[in-house]
This record gives sequence, C-alpha cells and structure tokens, in this order.
Amino acid sequence: MADLRITKRIVDGLKARRTEFAVWDAKLPGFGVRVRPSGAMSYVVVYRAGSGRGAPVRRFTIASVGKAAPEAARRRAKAILGAVAQGQDPAGDRANERGTLTIAALADRFMSEHVEQKRKAGTVAFYRHLLEKIIEPELGAIKADKITRAQVAKLHAKLKATPFQANRVLAVIGSMYAFAGRSGLVAEGTNPARRIEQFKEHRRERFLTGDELVRLGAAIREAETKGVPWDVDEAKPKAKHLPKAEHRFTKIGTSAGAAIRLLLFTGCRLREILHLKWEQVDLERGLLFLADSKTGKKTVILNAPALAVLTGLDRLGPYVVPGDDPEKPRADLKRPWEAVGKRAGLDGVRLHDLRHTYASFGAGSGLGLPIIGRLLGHTQASTTARYAHLDNDPLRRASEYIGGRIAAALEGKKGGAVVPLKRSAINL
Repeated sequence: MADLRITKRIVDGLKARRTEFAVWDAKLPGFGVRVRPSGAMSYVVVYRAGSGRGAPVRRFTIASVGKAAPEAARRRAKAILGAVAQGQDPAGDRANERGTLTIAALADRFMSEHVEQKRKAGTVAFYRHLLEKIIEPELGAIKADKITRAQVAKLHAKLKATPFQANRVLAVIGSMYAFAGRSGLVAEGTNPARRIEQFKEHRRERFLTGDELVRLGAAIREAETKGVPWDVDEAKPKAKHLPKAEHRFTKIGTSAGAAIRLLLFTGCRLREILHLKWEQVDLERGLLFLADSKTGKKTVILNAPALAVLTGLDRLGPYVVPGDDPEKPRADLKRPWEAVGKRAGLDGVRLHDLRHTYASFGAGSGLGLPIIGRLLGHTQASTTARYAHLDNDPLRRASEYIGGRIAAALEGKKGGAVVPLKRSAINL
C-alpha cells in the first residue's frame, strides 16, 4: 500500500463496506477516493486551512467517480493543493460562493473537521451512521439556515418506535449546529433541535439469575470441550447437504470462553476485554490498567476468579484475547456468544447484560452503590442508580465477593468460598 497510486484499475476494484472509508494516493498526499456504504464513490482532497496542527481540516470533493477520470481528478487535486500552499481555502471559498451549506454538506464538514478529529472511533461510527442513514436522507437537501424546528420534530416523531435512536438524532443535530455556529457557518445559537421534547427511554436491564448462570457455565464448558450441537430442521431441502448429526457441533476457542468469563468476573465492557493487552495486566497486584475506556483512564480490580482465568491463558501475542492474527485483537464474540447463549436458553440476553449481572450481584448483596459505581468505572452516581432497586466495604473485598459468587454459580455450585491465588501460582 505504500506505493499505491490511484488508477482506474484501483478504483474499479474498490468495494463498499459497512462503514465509510477512503483510499489515499501515496504519490499525492491528501488526494484520495472516498467510498460510502451505499457504494457511491468520489475523488476528494483533504488539507489544513492554515498553518499549524490547530488549523481546521477541510475536505474538498472534486467529482463523483464516473464523472471524472482518475488522472483528471489528480490534476485538479494538484491545483487545489497548490492554491492551499498559497494560503487559499478552496473548500471554504466554494461554500461561500454557493451560499449557506446544505445539511448534507454541513454534515460532511462536521464529521471531517470536528467529530473525526476529537471523538473516539466508536463515536465517529455512531455519528456517521445516524447522519448518513437517518438525517441526510430526510433533511440533507435543505439549506442549513432554512431548516425549521417542525421539520426536525417530524423526523424525531417518525422514529418513535426506537426512542433511544430518535433522541440521539436530536443530540447529533444539536452538536452539529453548535459546531456550525462556532465555525461561522450559521448564526451562532442556531439549533433547530432545541426545545423538541424527547421520548421517554426505558433502559433495558437484564440480569442473569443464579439458575441462568449455572446453565451458562455448563454451556461454556461444553462449547470449549466437545462443542454444542446445532439445531437443524430436517424437513428443509438443504438439510440433507449438512454434516451428519454426530458432526454437528460448534466449538469455541479457549480465549473466547475466557473473554466471556472475564466480562462476568470484572463487569468490564466488551471492548475493554477484547482490546486488553498483556502489558495492561498486573497479575501480582491484581489490577488492569485501561488507558482508554469509555470514561477515560480506568483501573480495574481483579478478583481471584478473574486472575485464575488470566493465568490460565497462553500469551500468543500482545492481546489477552487475540484474533486469528495473534498480533491483532479479536473483533467480536458474536458467534461464540450466540452458541453458548442459545445452549443455555438465554434468549435475548446480550453480552452487555453480563456487566449488568456483575453489578446486580453486588447491589443485591448490599455492597453499596458508590462501591459498585467505582468498580464499574462510572463517573456519575446517576449511572449506578439504576441498580438501586436491587439493593463501606473496601473495593477489593467487594470485587472478591462478587467474583466468588459468580464463579460458584458458573461451576454449578450454590455457594463456595473464594481461595486467593498464591503468588507462586501467578505467572509473571
């Protein structure tokens, strides 16, 4: 890729993905092809409008692929970058010539100049999804200074079946107009999403019971050893082409089973475990040092069951839960979780519900919401308050108690003492 030059052959070979991406020319920095999930492609130039790292990033769309040949787009890109070197701002000039931007054009600038520069990858993907799939199809052609509150309210009402998503649409529009006001693209203070009443959101709270944990533990062990059997409708025409019944088993790897257990024993979020590196694990002190969790830097206290899981894993690469390439983290746990969840009869249970289960065991045992909040890494007391209806030991005792209860349930026991690991048993 270091010698990639954008040619017709390269462009013709590009395929759309689930998220937007760009391919950049190595010979002309800033020149590239943007590919949207819809399959639409365009030649673009990215540059900084001014000197220094603090200068805003601009994206200038040259032409749609198909309306210009790669070499013609390259010549245009060179001309644009030459103008930038002379202190000009072609993207800004184009916007001024056309008048106020449309919502779609404003969304492009909002993403490239603000969100992509200052937000985490997950937030970028979420904003892009809402803008491209919901906001732009409905409002994209409207001038940014002409849109009315009634038009935004109509879109919000249209999404009433998904109240969380509907309310996030209002939040993204509000954030986009705050950016537009600061950038001088609309009058400061303009916000067509203001004063639109949000839908009431009912948080989805699902906690695994003791019996469900027993079934889950059995399903994980079965999936790790002989595998869990498939359910096949023998009446379907294609059933005869499937493997014989004695070969219809789904096995999960050791690291996948370990990841599910760690989610339960630590209360961590999925990406905190999947992106966990061995360098962030301190087995001697029983701690995880997460540099970049959802709420920022975070330290996780490891209980004895979590330590047992970690010490039982082989170090195949930098990540605790490696993917097919040991140098990269596992992308997700979708297939392993579907297999063990179905086998355990946990219909509708998400991986994130394991975090809720960790909290519910602590809250239900009277450990106190402040302690639970600190164990989970909550920065706001209101976030932990959702567990108040289930309702100061030191953090380590609280973590040991929760982990011990969960470990006992996974092993099919109704109780059980937690035996701390001896230092000699810990692989440093």
